[in-house]
Amino acid sequence: MLCEKGAGVAAPFTGDEYTLRKGWHFGRRIGLLGMKMSHPAESTLVHPHAPALAEDLHPHPRARARRKPLASDLLIAEKAKKPAVFTLENLKRDALAGSITGLLAVPLTVGICLMSEYPIETGLMTVIFACVIGFITFLFKPGNYVGTPGVAAGLAPVLAMSVHKFGMENMPFLIFLTSLSQAIAWKFNLQRFILKAIPSYLIEGLLAGIGLKIALKFLPYTYGVLHETHGHEWLSLERMEIIALSFGALLLFLHLFAKYKAKYPAIPYVAVIIVGIVSGIYLELPMLHIEHTPIKLALPFPDFAKMPPAMLLEIFGYAMMLSLIDVIEQVTSNSAIEKLDPLGRPANTNNSLLAIWIANMGSSFFGGMTNLDGLAKSATNALAGAVTKLSNLFTALVLLVFLLDPHLLEHLPYFSLAVLMIFTGWKMIVGLTHVAAHGSYPLLLALFCGILTYTVGIFEGLIVVLGIHLFIHFVIFRHEHMPWIEMLKKFAHRFGDEVDPRSTETLRVHRDHEVGGLRYSTVSHNAAEKKTLDEFINDWAFGVNTHSLPAVVGCYDMSGLLWGTFAKELREGHHKIKGYFEHLFELEDVHVEFKNGEVRQYGGIYIQSGKYVFTFKRKKELISVPARYSFVCKKEKTGWFILEHHSSEFPA
Repeated sequence: MLCEKGAGVAAPFTGDEYTLRKGWHFGRRIGLLGMKMSHPAESTLVHPHAPALAEDLHPHPRARARRKPLASDLLIAEKAKKPAVFTLENLKRDALAGSITGLLAVPLTVGICLMSEYPIETGLMTVIFACVIGFITFLFKPGNYVGTPGVAAGLAPVLAMSVHKFGMENMPFLIFLTSLSQAIAWKFNLQRFILKAIPSYLIEGLLAGIGLKIALKFLPYTYGVLHETHGHEWLSLERMEIIALSFGALLLFLHLFAKYKAKYPAIPYVAVIIVGIVSGIYLELPMLHIEHTPIKLALPFPDFAKMPPAMLLEIFGYAMMLSLIDVIEQVTSNSAIEKLDPLGRPANTNNSLLAIWIANMGSSFFGGMTNLDGLAKSATNALAGAVTKLSNLFTALVLLVFLLDPHLLEHLPYFSLAVLMIFTGWKMIVGLTHVAAHGSYPLLLALFCGILTYTVGIFEGLIVVLGIHLFIHFVIFRHEHMPWIEMLKKFAHRFGDEVDPRSTETLRVHRDHEVGGLRYSTVSHNAAEKKTLDEFINDWAFGVNTHSLPAVVGCYDMSGLLWGTFAKELREGHHKIKGYFEHLFELEDVHVEFKNGEVRQYGGIYIQSGKYVFTFKRKKELISVPARYSFVCKKEKTGWFILEHHSSEFPA
């Protein structure tokens, strides 16, 4: 850990915590130490209690004139223990957002029920119940603030396998065991160990395999007809008609999704459903058929006397698998929902797990399914203007209409549902593109995990790939003649502290339980592990290319200087440097590539100068900005740091 120069108080020196903790810790110590903050945190009206608290902590007069919310203000709002403000204005916004999300949730729920081989009415009831529970738990333990629960697409193949293996009569017991394991995980906060045990790229591979199962399951609906023929007459006029409709609906969806995904993500889903309904009026198409299944309350326990012990053990295994995938998907959704939150409020995965297990346990009493905060529905809810989980109640009301009169759904043709579900599966598959940035080994392992998940099974595939991953690391450690005790230390360190996924080899990120913010610190290496200047500069470039603020800002010295390529002023210190890169990362798909460079050394100071090229997209056109740079760096025991960084475009 380093201290701010002249402060005399230990403080984290990199990234967000410099902002977060300056707002709380330093402000709290002003009266005791008589210090002045060099960069006073800015106050903003983000919470009913935030103005008073922020005013006490940041009395600087200039702070009141600023409007842009900072992480420090949001942290103070979070400390006030009030999850949201239920005002008339927010009620209107939540009502509109929840209703729009409900229209999106209907076809997605129907599609997932078809994939899971569950009654559609049961799926609708599951989502309604989960929305109510999500709102109630939000009042005292909010996980996220604008997420919308629903039946999980990632669990659909597992549920379908379970129905075939154990029968529908044993499914309530399976869901009950799943919720029980999630309750234990919530009580002891075990979800953090799951995420440490399974690398993120294996999670992407797992989801890709599941996505492939979903897409191929619904593919036949895009060419299925009412009057099946065989032989040379397979490609009949009726089949060509449904193929053309499916292809046209998919093109329409992709066009609208690309155009409106950032502001109105529900539009492409609603448009495809409308096209399907209109087509069903004028054409003879395979339509959704609803078999009425009454909702009955009953204890979720089977007749254990008639259940073989082997089946009981298998049910326990499947419950663990459902629980694992549920937690993984919820964490993935929470990280995205956190970014979509209109007030930037942090998500708490363990609190989200509370809502999940209560809803799952309750649904087991009426034969329901598993749930989580789905990303598509949550993104729609947030971008439609939701402020609180009150929107969930309006989503539940929309679904209640179709639960009370399920025959309304029979106006939906199968091909329109297939288009939506194929796209859902495709989104899970293309998540593998994020793995490519980690290198060839993670990409190959993720691909292998996806293939095994699709061909062998979800749980089996994940276990096999994890075993291969551990064996490869064991061989590498033994090749490096690493003692057994060192291997055990590495393993214990991985599980011993709450490490944030944004941590890198040179930057450690973890949760500060005292203030609820993030703590950033450099990782100290021994002499053999220290990086070269080229490797350090590559770390900086990797942070830029992955749009990781902590990784980039952590490369600079506490009082480092930055004159950015696109900047109009010189910036000093992490707080202002972070602001520059926040604006830089607003450019679409911004990347940097180094072309050449020369290094000069003057004592402990290293200067690297050369040329690099920034690229980004503007209205789908790739823009290249060649620039010249100079990095003035120093090497300390804790690693490399940038003292000064100058960059400017080449003259036209």
